[in-house]
Amino acid sequence: MTVRSEALQDFLSSLQGAFMASRCEPEVSTVVEKIFTALEHCAIAGTAQPHQLAVCSHLPDAIGIARSASPQLARLASSFEAIAPSLNWMVRSSSGPFASDNWLNGHANATIVGRNGLEDRDDITIGVSLLAPHVRYPDHRHAPEEIYLVLTPGRFQHGESEWFEPGPGGTLHNIPNIRHAMASGDVSLLAIWCLLLR
Repeated sequence: MTVRSEALQDFLSSLQGAFMASRCEPEVSTVVEKIFTALEHCAIAGTAQPHQLAVCSHLPDAIGIARSASPQLARLASSFEAIAPSLNWMVRSSSGPFASDNWLNGHANATIVGRNGLEDRDDITIGVSLLAPHVRYPDHRHAPEEIYLVLTPGRFQHGESEWFEPGPGGTLHNIPNIRHAMASGDVSLLAIWCLLLR
């Protein structure tokens, strides 16, 4: 029988609790239910090796901001802090329009659950993005439906929408193939995202 590590299970339980505590739109709630129904069945442990990038030096400040936002985010921040050193942090492999000049060295992404994650599976992906202060991520799009849980202040944009700020504990939903982007302000942006692959 496959057994999920206690640290990863604590993170996933905290993430579910934070989603449930937020004022989710119905579209977000629907994806949350599908994600955590799938997670009732454990997959095998991932084999990716931990890897840190220079931008990860912003993680302690971002985690501290999230920890002060609400009890639910405090629990999530602490459980994320416990697994963060085990993650394989990487930069985005390709660029896109409107990225800030500092985006390449000013961001990092890591898969928590999914290919190259702590739990290897092909039905969902849960990951995290970190942007140093004053970084604008490039416009991008992908086929899987996506939801975000935002841990720190930051701006988001999708489709033809204006830029908006969900705030710590806020959520958002990206329909398949919609163009979207994010940007940090005076503090680092830390956000968790979930993709439905099938």
